[in-house]
This record gives sequence, structure tokens and C-alpha cells, in this order.
Amino acid sequence: MLFASSRIKRIGFAGIVILFGAITGFVLWSGNGMSGRPALGPKDGGDARLLSIQPLPEEDGPMCNIVPASATSSLFAELSQQQEESQPAGAQEARPSEAAKAAAAKRPPVRTIQDPNPVFSAIALDLAHDEVVMQDENTYSLMVYNRMENTPRSARMSEPKRVIHGANTNLDLNCGLYVDPGNGEIYSINNDTLSLLTVFSRDAKGDVKPVRVLKQQGSLYGIAVDEEKQEMFLLTQGGSIGVYKKSAKDDDKPLRFVEGNQTRMANSHGIALDPKDGLMFVGNWGSSHLNEPPAQRDIPWGDGRRYGGGGGNGRTIVGSGKFEPASITVYRMDAMGDVAPLRVIQGSKTQLNWPTSIAVDPEHKELFVANDTGDSVSVYNLDADGDAAPIRVLKGPKSLIKNPSGIVFDAKHDELWVSNFGNHTSTVYKRAAAGDATPARTIRSAPLEVPAPVLSNPHVVIYNPNRDELLVAT
Repeated sequence: MLFASSRIKRIGFAGIVILFGAITGFVLWSGNGMSGRPALGPKDGGDARLLSIQPLPEEDGPMCNIVPASATSSLFAELSQQQEESQPAGAQEARPSEAAKAAAAKRPPVRTIQDPNPVFSAIALDLAHDEVVMQDENTYSLMVYNRMENTPRSARMSEPKRVIHGANTNLDLNCGLYVDPGNGEIYSINNDTLSLLTVFSRDAKGDVKPVRVLKQQGSLYGIAVDEEKQEMFLLTQGGSIGVYKKSAKDDDKPLRFVEGNQTRMANSHGIALDPKDGLMFVGNWGSSHLNEPPAQRDIPWGDGRRYGGGGGNGRTIVGSGKFEPASITVYRMDAMGDVAPLRVIQGSKTQLNWPTSIAVDPEHKELFVANDTGDSVSVYNLDADGDAAPIRVLKGPKSLIKNPSGIVFDAKHDELWVSNFGNHTSTVYKRAAAGDATPARTIRSAPLEVPAPVLSNPHVVIYNPNRDELLVAT
């Protein structure tokens, strides 16, 4: 250790001498015109003078060793070892034993911040059987009710007809829903954790396995189906759309992908189709980054279809991240590859605010958008473009719209359904409802007075001692 210490000192002293010599040589070289340039005078900004010296304040506490960029790995290792061995004996706390860690893991919490009630993250209709299916992202369940269910104000909640829940279901952070209009099969997508599409039979209940599962890459957050062509559109938050056969399962690959810098998809959530005009609508929260073009190995078909997904696939261009206003981007349903949108609804007049779910009414040429943080449903002409104001907005305390995360339009009964993540309700309105309209019907999963903590996929918890508060990023 003494040898290593003296060796480091010699290296450090030699480095100082070399550095001083280099600076002296540079000053002499630049000042006497050896470069062929005349020496600079005061008028030219030359003839620098030392005006004053201000010493840096004394630093208390431990300091990091400064290692030059040219240092070898062996020198860095010696410095690290010297720092470790210079610590007082017993300064480093002993790691707990396996038995101690196992005992700590079994400790019950002092208290728990938790919503014990279901919260509805998405919604779909089974008109053939007059039922409505809700996704519960709080307990990872699917809940089925009669379409005409209406929870009385005096009732604690409405009991569902059937519940799909349990470890075998593969439901986890479920946030997108579709019901087959023919056989009533329920298509449910998971976000972040499992990244699976799970399909259940219409009469499934309890802790049952899906009839089939489609494995995915990236964070899924939207599903739409073209029944005529039997194609399924799966949207990821990263900004990609994978188009599959509706019957796809296991590791089946997509028919095509829509993905790339030109698409202008940005933290995408909602997706809806207009088969009548062959259009596809995507809701974007606004955060995005650019990606390098995909490698040739990722384009097995060679025509823009790519199996990978995730919106970036590890090809992010560092420093390209940006935040833009929320938007709705519009594409052809048969779009493929890195294509620019046909239209973009974006701007302050649109009142878009985290557009999380979208529904289309082809007959009346209207587009319904659930704005999560805006606590509103905004409605646009189906051909809206640019900074277009909504033709009407559904919002207010009587409407019960709070953090709407799911929306579906019932053309048969001319009704609009909204699932509210912020208050344990799904609410129903007439299609043309506007302003602070009272719902025609409400399905509740908790008492009216019980607030929803809105804890969904919490990532970070920070304690603020000044206010004795917990800050939770969800």
C-alpha cells in the first residue's frame, strides 16, 4: 500500500510539472508571434493582465478523487482501493443476512394507501346480448353488467353479473377493451407489465385462462377492429400501430406496422376506426423522440412492414426528446410504414388534454374524445383539421366526468358511454349531450361519497418533510 501511495504521488507531481510546462510553452508561443501572426496588443484584446484573485471557499465533508481522463484503469483501481482502505474500521455497514431480509419482507405495513373499490379504465358494449363490459384497472378485473343498469343514489354500488379476475386470467394494468359483435368474445389489452392481448369467451367468469393470448412488445394502450377485413389494430404508447389478423395468437407476427418519425405519433393512447371512409384516428398526449431508421434485419418483408414495435425498438436518437401540444392524428386504415398523417387536429382551440380514448360516429360525422386530465369529452367534426375548436364539450360537476379514460358510441341506441377513472363511475349520455349535462344512467362501483385516490401504476414516491406529505408519480 505504501508503494502504491508513493507511486500515485510521483504520478501526480509529474502531471503537474507537465501541465505547467505546457501552459508556459503555449503562452510564449502565442505571445512572440512564432505562429507567423503578429502579437496582439491591448486594442486587439491581447496583453492580458491579472486583475485580482478570489480564493474559493473551504469545502467541508468528503471529496471525490479527481481522476484525469488519461488515467489508466489500473490507476483508477488503485485510487478506489486507497479510498476504501482509508475509511475507518467499521465505517461500512454490514449487509443484512438472508434471514433478516426474509423477516423484513414479511413485516406488515404500518398503513396502506389503497383504493379497495374497482375503477373503470375502459368500456365496451355487447349489443347482441344487451350487456356492457368494464375494465377495472385497480383490481385487474373485467366486470359485466346489464346495459340498462342504473345505480340508485341510495345504493352502495351495482353488483356485476359476471367478474373475470385472478392469476390465471393474465390481466394486469388492463387499459383497452373490445367485444366481438358476433360471438361476444372479450379482447383485453394490458399496459407496461405483461404487454399481452388476452381473449375470453363471452360467458367467462372467475379465475379462468384466456381462450388465446397474443404476445406483444412495447406498452399497449389501444385496440380497434375492422370486422369487414377481420383485422385488429393494436396501439402502443411508444407510437406504433401493429395490424394483425383478428385471430392472431401467441407469437404471430403483424400484417403490417405504422411507425416512424413522420407519423407524428407522440405518447399515443386512443385509437378508433372509421370503416366507412377507411380512416384511422389516434390520440396523442404529446411527448416523443426521434428514432434512427430500422435496421435491415428488422424489415423482413422489405416494404415498410416491420416486426418489432414499441415505437423506438432501441433506436432512440439521444437529445431528440420533445413535448408538443396534444393531438389527434389521422391515417388511412391501410397505411403502412413511416407515413405522414393525412390530417392533424392540434392547437389551443381544440381543448385537447391527454386524449386517452376516441370513438367515431360515421353517420353524424362526429369524433368523440375523452380528455383524461381535462375532465371532459370534446366532440369534433370528423373532417376537422388543424387548430379546430370542438363543436360541443361535455364537462362539469353534474356530468360526473372525472379523468375519463374510456369512451364508446352506441349507434343503435344513440348513446355515448364514458368510463371515469377518477370517481368509480361509468356514465351514459344521449349522443348530442353538451355542457354540464346530467347522465341518463350511471353505473357505480363504490358509494357516492368515497373518493378515488387515482393510484395507477405508481412509479415514484417521495416524502416532503416540510409539509409532511407523500408525493406519488402515477
